[in-house]
Amino acid sequence: MGTTKTNQFTSSQNRKAELYKALGHPARIAIIEFIIRQNSCVCGDIVDELPLSQSTISQHLKALKAAGIIKGDISGVKTCYCIDEEVWLELDETSKLLVSSYTQKNKCC
Repeated sequence: MGTTKTNQFTSSQNRKAELYKALGHPARIAIIEFIIRQNSCVCGDIVDELPLSQSTISQHLKALKAAGIIKGDISGVKTCYCIDEEVWLELDETSKLLVSSYTQKNKCC
């Protein structure tokens, strides 16, 4: 979506797009799944878990953090990441509302 056109949509629509875009890569889904499985903040283990380079993982973490889905605390030379619970609840609610807005009577094909 071009940045010049986003002002033609509601802030809610733009926020939903931002969240879904951040989740729009399998590596990011894998990162989120790994963090959830750990049930704690993750510091350096992500690189060992995924078949990607450190720099590639850093770019994916940056995208997830920019959307607010994860948060990170710097601990010495490492950054520890965890799910941002407030944004995770926002994503959950947004997804439920979007999915539940479809009904069988809307079926067109």
